[in-house]
Amino acid sequence: MSESPDARMLDSARRTIELEAAAIGALAGRLDERIEQAGRRILAVRGRVVVLGMGKSGHVGGKVAATLASTGTPAFFVHPAEAGHGDMGMITRDDLVLAISNSGATGEILALLPLIKVLGVPLISLTGNPQSALAQAADVHLDVGVEREACPLELAPTSSTTAAMVMGDALAIALLERRGFTAEDFAFSHPAGALGKRLLVKVADLMHAGAALPRVPLEMPVKRVLLEMTAKGLGITTVVDAQNNLKGVFTDGDLRRAIDRGVDMERACAADLMNAEPLCVRASMLAVEALGRMEERKITALVVVDERERVVGVLHLHDLLRAGVI
Repeated sequence: MSESPDARMLDSARRTIELEAAAIGALAGRLDERIEQAGRRILAVRGRVVVLGMGKSGHVGGKVAATLASTGTPAFFVHPAEAGHGDMGMITRDDLVLAISNSGATGEILALLPLIKVLGVPLISLTGNPQSALAQAADVHLDVGVEREACPLELAPTSSTTAAMVMGDALAIALLERRGFTAEDFAFSHPAGALGKRLLVKVADLMHAGAALPRVPLEMPVKRVLLEMTAKGLGITTVVDAQNNLKGVFTDGDLRRAIDRGVDMERACAADLMNAEPLCVRASMLAVEALGRMEERKITALVVVDERERVVGVLHLHDLLRAGVI
């Protein structure tokens, strides 16, 4: 029985992945000191990395530029055809050019080489042909050649574009590690994303402070303490002395435990029922770190104090949820 058309599609998809994986494996085997030379060139640049590429290589170039920029290496993409019509002015003498072309003979890029040389900027090329004009003109050439495209017609750029993108990633990550780029640095490049929220938001940005801060004195009767907790809606109130120094906290849980013990609520005050050893954090702490403290202690709120142990705020789990920290 002949193979069904759907089965042939599955075989084709699997073959494509295997061919491109093989191309990446061969790429790793060819890596040598030239990747170090490229990295040193980029680290020495005072300006930015300007990435060039036409067609599918241009799409790869855009991605490579974005990856570099988000990992500590300022970079942007310039379309070679547009560069010949005014955008060449985007390249300065402080920059470095990273040109991507599988053939190494892309006319729009080759036309820019004299101008690049006049500017005196370093040129790094990624091509599949080390003998090409672009490779020979470069200060550093990175070989991204592949044995064959995954396309059975050998027409659609497939394995070659994958290899170029992987080489761009390899260079970007090598630079990231060389710079000592941290997760916090990455978050500054992604302030609107989930990582940015997790790594940039501090307790001070989310805590309830001022009039929204639940706070009662030591001698306040429990009935009035409950009114304060209800008004502030956090299920917790801080208990302070006359100088606003933290003495404890009173929570919904403390109330339930007091009722279970049969405490006389008519006579009890905040000092009688409070937890005198609450978990406290500073306003400068990252919100994600405060979340970790909550998870460790299985609690839903933290008291925020200053360096003199005076109460400045309360942070609730719901605040972290609303801010997208969780």
